[in-house]
Order: sequence, then C-alpha cells, then structure tokens
Amino acid sequence: MTELSGLQIFKYLPGSKKAEHTNCKACGCATCMAFALKLAKKQIDITNCPYASEELKEKFALHLKEPQKTVEICGVKVGGENVLYRHEKTFVNRTAIGIVIDTTQTGWYEKLQRIESFEITRIDEKLKVDFIVLKNADNEIMHKVSAYKNLITMEELKKLPLIKANAPTFQETILRLIFARHCAIKEHDENFANPVYVYFEHQDDMNELCAKASFYICKYANMLLFEDFDETLMATLMTLRQNIFTDPQKPLQVEAKVYEFNNPDENSIIFMTTNFALTFYAVANELESLNVPSYLVVTPADGMSVLTAWSAEKFTSKMVANTLKKFDLQNRVKTREIIIPGLLSHMKEELEEEFQKAGLDFKIKVGTIEAYKIADFVKNLNSVSE
Repeated sequence: MTELSGLQIFKYLPGSKKAEHTNCKACGCATCMAFALKLAKKQIDITNCPYASEELKEKFALHLKEPQKTVEICGVKVGGENVLYRHEKTFVNRTAIGIVIDTTQTGWYEKLQRIESFEITRIDEKLKVDFIVLKNADNEIMHKVSAYKNLITMEELKKLPLIKANAPTFQETILRLIFARHCAIKEHDENFANPVYVYFEHQDDMNELCAKASFYICKYANMLLFEDFDETLMATLMTLRQNIFTDPQKPLQVEAKVYEFNNPDENSIIFMTTNFALTFYAVANELESLNVPSYLVVTPADGMSVLTAWSAEKFTSKMVANTLKKFDLQNRVKTREIIIPGLLSHMKEELEEEFQKAGLDFKIKVGTIEAYKIADFVKNLNSVSE
C-alpha cells in the first residue's frame, strides 16, 4: 500500500466519474479535486464527504496508520519514519547512537565518564551520545551510576519492540535495512513496523567501522549500538547524521548576532553576512584562520543565502540598519566601515542612505563574492591602511 496522493484519492470520488454529487460542495470544498488534495495532506477529515466510498475509507484508514512505530529510549525517540526519501517530506527522528558498556571489563566506569563528557558543537547545536547501554549491571553498579540519566540496561533494551538487522555480511545487512523500511513505508507491513537497529561488536579498524556506520545512517538504521567508543568516530557520524536529518524545507541557520574572531577590539574590521549556516561557516572559517581580529555581523534572514535573502526582501537596508542598532554596534566599536558580500555591491549607496536616516555613521565597503578570497582581501585592506 503506497501513500495516497491527491490524484489517487480523487479517483474514488464522484468528481472523477462525473457521477451524481460531483463537486457538490457538501465537504466544504469547491470541487472534489480540492477535497482530495486537502485530504491527502490531512488538512480535512474524510467524513466531511458524505459520498466517499467504503473502499476509499478503508484505504485512507490504512494510509493514516503510522508506518513505523516510535520507541522512546532514555527520552530519545527512535523510529517513527514515514517516507523513504527525505525530499518527499522530511525524516522525523535521527538515527540514535548508543554505546554499550560491559561492566565486567576493566575500566568500564572510566569509559562511562569519557562518553558522558564527550560533546561537540556544530551549527549552534550540542551533539552527544544519545544513551548508554549497560551489560551485566547488578544492583550495586546501578546504584553507583544512579546519577546518570541516559542509561538503560541490556535487559531493558531487549524488551523493547526493536528489529535487529545484523546479518553475516555488510551487503546483507544493508539489504535487510532497505527491505524493512520499504515494507514498513510502502506496504504498511506490521511485521516491519518496529524501528530497526544495527549492533557493532568490538572492531580494531575504526575506518571500516566508520564507513559501515555511515552507510547504515543513510540506509536506513533507526539506531546504531557500538561496543567501541572513539571520539573521532562519534564526531564524524554525528556530523553526517546532522546533515542527513535536516528538514529540506527549513534551511540550516545560525543565531543572528555579532560573532568575534581572534579577540577583536574597538578598532577591528567588521564583516557582514546572513544567518544561512553554509554561508556563515564559509566566512567564519576564513576569518578564524586569519591572524586578524575581526567581527562578523550576522543578520536574521530566515536561513537564506545573501542573494536569496535580498531577492526575497529578507536582507533590506532598513533591516540591516535595525540589526546594527539592535546590537548597539555603533557604541561598541570605533570602526566605521562595514564590509558586505560582493554579491550585494548594488546595495552600497542604499545602505549608507538608510544608515544616515537611522542616525548611524557607518560606511559600506564591498567585499569578495567568494569566501576563500577573504584572506587576500584583508591583506590588501591592511596594506592600503598602512
């Protein structure tokens, strides 16, 4: 059973057959097609149409069923996916990452502390291991670790409605993952409705482990459990996972504020860009690598790149002036020149006029179009000022 589209629903309505009650408006919509499209998006109830066939009602009831169940582990939601491909809608819950600790092994508590202290920050998000699974944990051990909230015992984990996808080979495991997701999403098969996970026993080759785990994140593991804990491995997988499990309809964005690089003072140079994450990190990485103190003013633009933000009127001269006043930049620095992206060179005069109206005495300098040219731009800037 594939997901019902508006056109598929329409086939079961009077309007598709030009039968009696075609476009009768009893449902509150102007046409049967309009009703079908709203029903497909779950914006209206099927009971609104008094002439919906029993066959359609049965198909729609199946369509409404959650194709993959959601299981919660230590507050982390696992599963609950309803599409095969992110661009169809979006993925719901990220692939959970858990570490297995055997409490009979020497150094298990130190391993627990290492996992707990591990954290990376990427695109304004703190990323950590989702939960820890304790093996062979008696009451004494559980009392010792009672302060940790993200723990679950192996016995408790085995009682959860999960499907283990491990197979003798990497290829077979992939096929199991794909088959399970396809059956759950496309066929609404109850036998494959539970979240699917892969268990990694100890491995010496971290590169091979990383490659396999990366593929499983993409296709279609809801959870990965590792006996090994390696900070570099975790950082790599979490970075990949963050990229995969983003909503394609919501661009990645960073906080709009003034960022500082290399301990700037009141005389440091000032750059400006939008809060689109890719643009921000491209510029930020260049500024950070320079041995030059600088500020980066990031404007709110709904996560749009500079040219897109300008065309959508999310980067306007008035908005920029308001942003500078909000951050009180004029009173924070003596520098009176702001460097804008080269793609916005046409806004130079417009921005300066708006600054004057707002009581700001900043001037605009047009910067580079590509971020990698910032280093040369700053060198030339410094040589001119000298």
